[in-house]
Amino acid sequence: MNNKVVTAPAAAKAFNRWWIVVGALLVQICLGAIYAWSVFRKPLEAQLGITPTQASLPFSVVLIFFALATVLGGRLQDRFGPRIVAILGGVLLALGMIVASLARNISVLVIAYGVISGIGIGFAYVCPISAGVKWFPDKRGLITGLAVAGFGAGAFFVAPLAAGLISGTPYNLMGANLFNLPELGIFNTFRVLGIAYLVVVTVGGFILRNPPSGFVPKGWTPPTPAGGRPAATNYTFGQMLGTGQFWVIWLMYFAGCAAGLMMIGQTSPIAQELAGFDKSLAAVGVSVLAIFNTLGRIFWGRISDSIGRSKTLFLMYLINAIAVFGYFLIPATPFLFWVGIALVGATFGGYLATYPAITADYYGTKSVGLNYGFVFTAYGVGGLLANIFAPRVREITGNYNLAFILTAVLCLAAALVSLLIRPPAARQQPA
Repeated sequence: MNNKVVTAPAAAKAFNRWWIVVGALLVQICLGAIYAWSVFRKPLEAQLGITPTQASLPFSVVLIFFALATVLGGRLQDRFGPRIVAILGGVLLALGMIVASLARNISVLVIAYGVISGIGIGFAYVCPISAGVKWFPDKRGLITGLAVAGFGAGAFFVAPLAAGLISGTPYNLMGANLFNLPELGIFNTFRVLGIAYLVVVTVGGFILRNPPSGFVPKGWTPPTPAGGRPAATNYTFGQMLGTGQFWVIWLMYFAGCAAGLMMIGQTSPIAQELAGFDKSLAAVGVSVLAIFNTLGRIFWGRISDSIGRSKTLFLMYLINAIAVFGYFLIPATPFLFWVGIALVGATFGGYLATYPAITADYYGTKSVGLNYGFVFTAYGVGGLLANIFAPRVREITGNYNLAFILTAVLCLAAALVSLLIRPPAARQQPA
């Protein structure tokens, strides 16, 4: 075994790699604001005279286009680097929000917010993750957790801001009124947020970059594969799709995202309908979920570096299933609403931190942007189906019970499968 430590090239030494985390957080906070959609849902129903299912469509569509766009975004950033693609994503995100501010029917809103902004989010989202795993091969779980922590934090800051701007109430962060906000209404709020996103994503995007070729962190020796396997494990996306592990990973990711995104998309209505909370307290619920979503990304990412990805996934899926089953008890014990959203938020955040690391572990970092883009389509499909299914179940049956049961069972199944999956054989990527 060669124990010689490979040091970083001079170009890498001149750039502190922790700045990548700063850029990632700035970008992801804006992208993660989509998780605040439940704050918009009820006002849209009243403003446009639409049903809960219709009001959930923009959120469902933005999730699927977000996920699909990560494939192209990953390919573009693998080719052109993360900076230009992240900034392009910010421009599209802002454009979609501004067009949404002009919408007066649900169809235009779906196209603007769901399609245009969704593509922008997908382009920008994969850039910090790809850059992070390349700069931090020694801390993949932790760094992907940090890189996407801002995505979870976005709703924490934006949900009370949006709620305050829509109704003209103070900016209420965790029950504390920090400052007064003007009453803009729902459509002007879209415009203001879009302009803010454009500025912040552009600043964060300028920070992002890939490390020099051959970069290895100082003081870290890459592990030598056992059994004489090749040191590089770089799969092209076509080779990745040919492995059974990819499809198992995709289905597991789908299960976790369906459970997490269903709860995120319906947090405010569930708070009002099941727990009996008013709109202000329901908005606090969105912020609490966002806090645990953020903390879960960092916590579970770090845990996966310590105990392994499989054990980490098992624990997350088991906790998620228990939490979803606990939603049945919320009408009798409203306090359980807070426990449920904390656990769902934390585990869902953990999926978003762990699966990029798993993709890099299994298939290498050379094409990680494109490869994770394909894995990430499970997020979009899970979010789309869950956020159409849940309000529709509510309309037909008068409650969410069937939706809770199905997503909890999917999480239990994923927990069992996570203990069985193993990495594919290492291989060299063809020239």
